[in-house]
Amino acid sequence: MATCRSLPSRLLAWYDRHHRYLPWRVPPDRIAAGVRPDPYRVWLSEVMLQQTTVEAVKPYFRTFVETWPTVGTLAASEQEDVMKAWAGLGYYSRARNLKKCAEAVATTHAGLFPSSEEGLRTLPGIGPYTAAAIAAIAFGRPAAVVDGNVERVMSRVFAIDRPVSESKPQIRALVETLVPVDRPGDFAQAMMDLGATICSPKRPACMMCPIRDDCAALAGGDPERFPVKTVKAERPTRRGAAFVAVRADGAVLLRKRAESGLLGGMTEVPGTGWTARADGETTAKAAPFAGNWTFAGQIVHVFTHFSLELDVFRSDMDGHTPPPGTWWSAPSDLPGEALPTVMKKAIEAVLPGATRKNSGPRHR
Repeated sequence: MATCRSLPSRLLAWYDRHHRYLPWRVPPDRIAAGVRPDPYRVWLSEVMLQQTTVEAVKPYFRTFVETWPTVGTLAASEQEDVMKAWAGLGYYSRARNLKKCAEAVATTHAGLFPSSEEGLRTLPGIGPYTAAAIAAIAFGRPAAVVDGNVERVMSRVFAIDRPVSESKPQIRALVETLVPVDRPGDFAQAMMDLGATICSPKRPACMMCPIRDDCAALAGGDPERFPVKTVKAERPTRRGAAFVAVRADGAVLLRKRAESGLLGGMTEVPGTGWTARADGETTAKAAPFAGNWTFAGQIVHVFTHFSLELDVFRSDMDGHTPPPGTWWSAPSDLPGEALPTVMKKAIEAVLPGATRKNSGPRHR
């Protein structure tokens, strides 16, 4: 194999020619010309990309930077507006921490992000990975940025014969030895691009890889064996019920979830008390208020650690006074509510198209 000492230069040469064009990224030619990435945009994109695909993030990122172009404008925004803009992106604690972090930067740091990993980690919602990514990409600090793509690349390059869950310290230490002092941000993004486009989980395009001569897994003839897999525990299934109350004009009754816990602070239709660890009741008798409830179907939603099956019930509530803590959301307002995907599915089971923007008139 080639020496890994030349790996960074060959990887960066590939990145200069084949990098992805992403709305939050400053391309390498502009970096070389002295243009620095905006720490706000780097931070925002890195938070959004946690456990989420690039394609899913792109429209959310554009909406956020159009609505709140600076960390100061985001800090001054209403929490509910941030949750509405985040709705559908998942992992909603990220949105709550996003607002807290923006406020901390605006008030404690005069609107400027700290430039060091240590300083960045003092901010709400910024852990080791995000701090390293911002430090390297936005500030040119020689930080080891290790995400899932990088873990896969390094596991193959060095044929690490242990699961990633056990070898994370080793992988980070290896990345630290490779980070070039002059281009740490480009190197981090090059590693991510390599993992996303060439060194993919299945059927990696090894013959197109700029560092194939370094890859111990390829030399061994079985790159797909790496990273070594761990036996995953079976994802449990939870049950519950959702109650979609509909007014004569098509408005839907909503309420806000508790700030803490799963889907904290998001909007929902009333339902039973299911959690990640326990089932909720599943019949119309469990409705939180009286109505002419009829079964409308079942929806399934997969969370990270469990699957959820919700029996959905509908009731026409013309002339009824809504229970305390709820409100009627008109058809024109419903697509903009802070509804997580599971709640959109429940409403769509009763009113197809109701939660989609520009969905047009709906019929009962």
